[in-house]
Amino acid sequence: MSQAYDLCEDGNFSDALKLYDFALKQDPKNINIIIDKGVTLQNLGRIKQAIKYYDLALSIDPKNLNALVNKGASLHTIGKYHDAISCYDLSLKVDKKCAMALAYKGLSLGELGNLSDALKHFKKALSIDHDYDLANISKDMVKELLKSIKQQKAKTP
Repeated sequence: MSQAYDLCEDGNFSDALKLYDFALKQDPKNINIIIDKGVTLQNLGRIKQAIKYYDLALSIDPKNLNALVNKGASLHTIGKYHDAISCYDLSLKVDKKCAMALAYKGLSLGELGNLSDALKHFKKALSIDHDYDLANISKDMVKELLKSIKQQKAKTP
C-alpha cells in the first residue's frame, strides 16, 4: 500500500494501479485499497471507473466518509452537481463537521448558481477548519461574485 501511495505521489499512477490490482487480489474487500484505487483512477481522469470503485467501497461500508466525499468530487467533475450534493449530504450525516464535504458541497451549489448557499457552506467549513484554503478562496470568490451581481442590479433601472 505504501509503495503504491509513493508511486501516486510521484505521478506514476499506472504502476500504482498495478500494485492496487495485486493487493486487491490478495484482499478484495480491503476498503482502503479500493478507495485508493478509485482516487488513482480519478487522478488519471478515469472518473466513471473511479465512481465504480467508490460504489464498491460503499457497498462494503455505506458510511465511509472517504468514499462518499471522493464519489461526490468525481460526480462534480463530470457535472452531476445534484448527485454530488447527495453524496456530500450523506457525508454530513456521518460527520456533520466534515469541512471537506461542506466546502465541496459549496462548490457544487455554486456551480448550480446558488451562491448564497454556497457562501454559507464555505463559511461553515472555515468555522471547522480555519486554514482550509479551498473554502477560504471559494468564499472570497463567491463574495466578489455576489458583490458584482449586486452592483449590476443597482446599475440596471
